[in-house]
Amino acid sequence: MMNKPLVIFFLGITTLLPLPLYAHGVSGKVDAGGVVVSAEYDTGEAMSYAKVKISAPGAELSFQSGRTDRNGRFCFFPDAAGDWKVFVDDEMGHRLEVTVPVNETLTLQTNGQRGEAGQGSLSRYQKALIGISTLFGISGILFWWIGRKNRGIS
Repeated sequence: MMNKPLVIFFLGITTLLPLPLYAHGVSGKVDAGGVVVSAEYDTGEAMSYAKVKISAPGAELSFQSGRTDRNGRFCFFPDAAGDWKVFVDDEMGHRLEVTVPVNETLTLQTNGQRGEAGQGSLSRYQKALIGISTLFGISGILFWWIGRKNRGIS
C-alpha cells in the first residue's frame, strides 16, 4: 500500500519535469564537384521530370535513380573510376544514353559529353519522312484498288 503513492509521485515528477533528449544529430554541407547531366529534346526544350537511371562501371545494380529537374538536369557524385552510363527516359518514347568517363580523381575526364538517342528513337525529319511515305503508300494502294474495280478486274 505504501508503494502506490510513491509510484504516483515518481510518475508525476517524470512527466512534469522536462528531461534532456539525447537523439542523434544531423549536419549538412555543400560539396563542389559531381557530374551534371542535362537532357533536352532536339527542339531545345528541356526533358523535365524524366526518369534517370545511372549505372556504375562493372556493376549489375543501378547506382542511382531519380528524375531530372524542371530544367532537364540531374546531378550525381561518382565513387569509382571508369565509364558510367546515364539513361534518361521521358516515358513517351524518347530515351537518351550518355557515357560519362570518370578518371581516378573522380572527376569528369572531358567536359561537354554528348549523348546519343536511345534505340528506336528517330529524329523529327525521319519521323516526317516516314509519315509522308506511309500516306503515299496507303493512297497508292487505295487508288490501285479503285482502278482495278473500275476496269472490272476481280
